[in-house]
Amino acid sequence: MALYEFGDRVPEVGAGCYVSDSARVIGDVVIGEDCYIGHGAILRGDYGSIRLGPGTAVEENAVIHIHPDGLSLIGKRVTIGHGAIVHGNRIDDFAVIGMGAVISLNVIIGRWAFVAEGCVLPNGTEIGAEKLVAGVPGKVISDVQDKHKDFWEWGKQLYVDLAHSYPEKLRRID
Repeated sequence: MALYEFGDRVPEVGAGCYVSDSARVIGDVVIGEDCYIGHGAILRGDYGSIRLGPGTAVEENAVIHIHPDGLSLIGKRVTIGHGAIVHGNRIDDFAVIGMGAVISLNVIIGRWAFVAEGCVLPNGTEIGAEKLVAGVPGKVISDVQDKHKDFWEWGKQLYVDLAHSYPEKLRRID
């Protein structure tokens, strides 16, 4: 696990989490229980603060940062896809941020909202609960349906299970 103090700002990691040794968790970052922080992910709480709710997955090579003195609140069982960049202020419970999406400053994303792969949400964007947004810049294209939630409940549990199994099963062999 690669945790870094930044001055008097010290990360905290909840029980049942997996934080890859190639991830970087820096400064004022609080990670709730049962989270998965993937390989190459960076959570930078050097100037601002980051809070992750329980069961959240930050997949490989995602970056989370916030402006100086800002607070990035990421709810429970949120999925932040591979290579996403998150500078937003709030991502509510169960939201999904697709692979390669860019979430700029002062963005708020509602509960169970889905941000499609490669989507860009510019400064100040607000996405309501249970909306599906796509494009550059992002636009709401539909409502989230129960079938989407069912699939993502499965996917979210997959990462909680992975966080629990990595400490037991992952072994360096070289």
